[in-house]
Amino acid sequence: MCTIIGRKQEIAELTRRYESGRAEFIAIYGRRRVGKTFLINEVLHDNMVFHHTGLSPYDRKRKVTLKDQLQNFHFSLIRHGLEGIAQPKSWMEAFFLLEQLLERQDNGTRQVVFIDELPWMDTPRSAFLTALESFWNGWGCSRHNLCFVVCGSATSWMLDNIINNKGGLYGRLTCEMKLSPFTLLECKQFFENRKISMTPYNIIQAYMILGGIPFYLDCFNPTLSLAQNIDALFFNPKAKLSDEFERLFNSVFDDASGCMKIIRMLSKRHAGFKRDDIARGTSINPNGDFTKKLKALIASDFITKYVPFGNNNNEEYYKLSDCFCWFWLHFKENPGVTEQNYWQQHMKEPEITSWRGIAFEEVCLQHIQQIKMALQIAGVASKESSLVVSGNDGAEGMQIDLLIDRADDIVNVCEMKYSKSNYVMKKSYAEKLVRRIDALEQIQPEKTFHLTFVTVYPMERNAYSDIVTSAVTADELFR
Repeated sequence: MCTIIGRKQEIAELTRRYESGRAEFIAIYGRRRVGKTFLINEVLHDNMVFHHTGLSPYDRKRKVTLKDQLQNFHFSLIRHGLEGIAQPKSWMEAFFLLEQLLERQDNGTRQVVFIDELPWMDTPRSAFLTALESFWNGWGCSRHNLCFVVCGSATSWMLDNIINNKGGLYGRLTCEMKLSPFTLLECKQFFENRKISMTPYNIIQAYMILGGIPFYLDCFNPTLSLAQNIDALFFNPKAKLSDEFERLFNSVFDDASGCMKIIRMLSKRHAGFKRDDIARGTSINPNGDFTKKLKALIASDFITKYVPFGNNNNEEYYKLSDCFCWFWLHFKENPGVTEQNYWQQHMKEPEITSWRGIAFEEVCLQHIQQIKMALQIAGVASKESSLVVSGNDGAEGMQIDLLIDRADDIVNVCEMKYSKSNYVMKKSYAEKLVRRIDALEQIQPEKTFHLTFVTVYPMERNAYSDIVTSAVTADELFR
């Protein structure tokens, strides 16, 4: 087995299920490129008797058909030893052939069957789910030595059709597992394992661009600097990730263009928009299909939904939360970005400096648990939200990207500040923050508000820093 970074709970659970001595139906889901296939192959490969991967629907020339998927499954059956068979004409026949293969090879030991990218196999009017249901309910669930593992990057499909299935597969799963992106600490461990020298400061910058997606991190060349690697991945000729955004969405969502419209709309404001605003901004009819798109994007960790702090009418906002998409839409889709070595040449310019501020906030929002640990409140129940108040002639507007509303009636008002050196509080900003706290106390007078700063490097102590109740540095995000 290769060294697996993180994933300790997932490895332990897969091992336990493998050793259970009973029929197991395991579903693993998560964002594309997050490492699902790698995890399953490394943990269970030695005992795998059948492995199949659905054909990607991402094809610029034509759509992948039921016939294509069945032919591909037929080839997998032949590769694993079922010879002299005709290509199945339906999924019901295809799964029956799989049963025959497994029965022929059954010697009483554990049989691991792994079907990768299961959602891709469910082409329109293919009756795929009916056949899968028949395979498990009519045959697989009674095979005590069968360990049936499925996974998929189309998270909403996996949730709707497998994990939350209301039909014949209802309650049939024995284990469900969501694989999340790496944390900063796991990224650090990953780079160390790959012999890539990176300071914590540079690891944070890499996270701002790529998120904690192992596939992207694995593209790094250890002989290049961070800036050189970013150019090689995105801006140079034949860049490895030159078409990743479109490929990512087309391989996961049925209506990729509609989902990309929503993502582009949300990239216009870090705090996000209300549902009706998104519909108007994208010219998408706010019907049931629109709701499904939003749910699919949430399930795949591209966007998040929240209720603004102090809002009692449950008015929900949607915001873009995927670091890779933030970076792509700010730079790769910027018509002004044309240089081959753009990142190396423009690292200190205002456009990148401004983006870093937003990107660092997003990194912090994905490490709220680490922030709570640093504040020694990890055991306190809390609800996290944001707040945007528009200004007018009589009142100052404000935007707070993270409020940790705790069960002990204290709210940590988090200000995330990205800088390359120790952060210095200025008088004008300190006065602005005091007014902000006063405004929050008017919204919820029963709460106590603690101003909390999250910075890359420690804050400088000066005449204005005393307004800060608590501070967290980037080192503590690596917990």
